[in-house]
This record gives sequence, C-alpha cells and structure tokens, in this order.
Amino acid sequence: MSVPATPRGAAAPPGQPRKAATAAWIGSALEYYDFFIYGSAAALIFPEVFFDESDPATATLLSLATFGVAYAARPVGALVLGHFGDKLGRKKIMVFTLMLMGLSTFLIGCLPTRDQVGTLAPVLLVLCRVLQGISAAGEQASANSMTLEHAPPGRRGFFTSFTLSGTQGGQLLATLVFIPVAAMPEDQLLSWGWRVPFWMSVAVAVVGYVIRRKLDETPAFAQQAAEEGVVKMPLVVLLREHWADVLRVIAGALIASVSTIFTVWALAYATSDAVGMSRTAMLWVGALANLVALAAIPLWATLSDRIGRRPVYLIGAAGSAVTMFLYLWAVSTGSYPLTFLLGILCFGVVYSAANGVWPAFYGEMFTTRVRLSGVAIGTQIGFAAAGFAVTFAAQIAGPGGDDWSAVALFTAALCVPPVIAALSARETHRVPTEALGVRPARATTEPEKVTA
Repeated sequence: MSVPATPRGAAAPPGQPRKAATAAWIGSALEYYDFFIYGSAAALIFPEVFFDESDPATATLLSLATFGVAYAARPVGALVLGHFGDKLGRKKIMVFTLMLMGLSTFLIGCLPTRDQVGTLAPVLLVLCRVLQGISAAGEQASANSMTLEHAPPGRRGFFTSFTLSGTQGGQLLATLVFIPVAAMPEDQLLSWGWRVPFWMSVAVAVVGYVIRRKLDETPAFAQQAAEEGVVKMPLVVLLREHWADVLRVIAGALIASVSTIFTVWALAYATSDAVGMSRTAMLWVGALANLVALAAIPLWATLSDRIGRRPVYLIGAAGSAVTMFLYLWAVSTGSYPLTFLLGILCFGVVYSAANGVWPAFYGEMFTTRVRLSGVAIGTQIGFAAAGFAVTFAAQIAGPGGDDWSAVALFTAALCVPPVIAALSARETHRVPTEALGVRPARATTEPEKVTA
C-alpha cells in the first residue's frame, strides 16, 4: 500500500531549505571549531601542561584518553537531548548545544595547569571535556533533522551534507588557528599561547546564537505536533519500531574512527621522536585535507541523490580502510610530499564520501517523531567507540608508539561494521520525506498517523 502524500501545510516555505542548510553549516562549523581545537591541544600541548612530563609516553596516552572522554559522555547527552529534541523541536536543541559548547570550551582556556594545582588540573580538564561531549551529542542530530525536514524532494542528500561540511569547516578553522599558536616559542606556547583558541569560543557562541535563533522550526515537526502531538517517550517508540536501524547507525558511526585516528593519533605519531616531522607541517596536512573535504562532501552528497546513499557510503567506508593504511605508511617514511598527497586523498576525498552521505542515510531510516533520538543515540554510541579508538591506537602502536601498520590494520577493522551496516540497509534516496521510516504494515494498520 502506498503511503499518503505529505499533509497539507507541511511543505517548507520558499527559502527555508537554504536558510536551514546555512544555519546548520555555520552552527556546526562554529561548534566543531571548539571540539577540534581540543584534539590538536590533546596531541601537542596537554601532555606537558596537564600531565607528568617525566614520562612523555604515559602523558601522551593520558592526554589522548581525555580526548576520548567526550565521546564516552556523548551517548548520555544523546539520550537526554534526543528526548527533548523530539518533544520540544529541533531549533531549541540547536541553540542549547551551541551555548553549552562555547561555555565549556572557554572554561578549558581558563584552567590552572598541573604545576599550579597538581592533579586537580586534569580532573577539571575532564569535567569540561564531558560538557563538550554532551553538547556535541545533540549538535549534529538536531542540525541533520532540521536540514532533512526542510529539504526539497530529491535533494535531501545535498542539503543535509551542509552539516558535515560545516563540521569540516570547523576543523579547518581550528587547525588554521593552531598553526600560528604551535609556531610560538615553547615558553609562551605552554604558558598562555595555547589558551587563546579556547578563549575565542566566546565569539563562537555569540555568532552561533544570533544565526540559529532566527531559524524556523521544521514544517514536518510542526505538522506532527499539531496533528498527532509529540511522542511522550521517544526512546520507547524508537526501540520498539526502529531497533534494527539504531543498530545499523551504531555500526555505521564507527567510520568516525578514520577521522579521530587521522586528526589525533597520526598527528601525535608524526611529531613524535619516532618520525620527527614538524608540528606546523602536519597541521597544514589537516588544513588542506579539510579544505578539499569542503568541496568533496557536497559533491558526494549530490551523487547520492542520483545513484543512492548506499553505493556512495560504501565507497567511503571501504576506501578509507585502504587509504588510511597508505597515509600512515607515508607518515612513517617522513616524506612531506607523500604525507600531504595521501593525507588529502584519504581524508579530503575518500573519507568524505561516507562523511557527506551519512547525515541523510541515517536520518532517512527514522520517522519524524523519533528521528532526532534515533540519529543522536545511534551515532553517539558509535562515535564513543571511535573517540576511544585513539587511545587504543596509542596502545597498539607499542611502547615506542611507532607500530603504524598495527594502527592501520586496527582502523581498517573498524571500517568493516560500517560496510556491513550499509549493505543491510534500505535504499531511501527516492522515498518521500513523509514516508521515511514508515513500514508498509504500519501504513496499513495505522493510516491515521500519516494522513491529514
């Protein structure tokens, strides 16, 4: 039985899809600027500022573990923010997450060091990192839901890709800010220089708030709230009707391990004594790769609107397993040309295929009434594992931290579950927005929930 057409009044007003995509891009860029400057600092600065300098290997391991702490907090944030996002709307969560991220990041820049307050310093660092994780848990899911539900037919992939394109923009901005900071004299860098990028989050929060507070709620959510009312317990409905899709999203979200290994572990490895590449050069690898990703993500997403989500996502997931091996090999040689070329290929081009498509691919698995919860919970559980992939990589690399091939194989293994998830998922790029996540049985037995 076919699913009824979109209810009258549920169409997005002219200009709203573009406005929603722009708000998602800018908000995500500003939000993830905060999130990613922590990754650069965890690899380059925090081992010396917050941990015991007498044991550099352990200090680096502990610092990278604090990077993963935010990912551990994200599933908790997803449960809470997903619940309220499906009850109160996408806009409120988008504004809240941005303000929380700005505050927690600013506080990191104000923290005392280990030399000043001892072990209290890393404890405070972890608490701020937890707040960052809670904020990030609701950011992408709310922005994805906002853009998907505003997008015109046949272009959901393109419009939802702006969220991840914005994320890459934020990472690029964070990297560019850290390049001059990392080039500062050592004493200035470790005393006050590293704090400046974190203090800049105040401007991030203000700009993001001005942009997002003017955005309209999505017509799909507004229509659902008016006709059916919001779901009292989104999590219950989600697990009852979409448990298999939640598992698919969890498995698919492990693809983010490619990003964390590339951004954090590879940076720490390349600048270690084992390889000896310069901080500035390696930061430029990330900057150029993200610059290429800004162009590649919408192109891959547009392709998915034509040929489907699954084939494009599979290119990114399977291809990343291969190109990450090549990239880490290039780093191990100490060759700057090889490292730049393969870094851009791996992260800027190939990984962008999966990264640009998953916002639509995951969001299209769920109905409007539980979409934010489904995407938030599924992605954040998977992202939690991806966050700690950096810590596991540091252990797998051995006492000297130079077994890059073991890390490459570990990363490739983490790309297998996303491939399986994509192969088992439905193709949804041509399914009408109002029919997303609706099974034929439900459309037959409960037609009143999808009709005007």
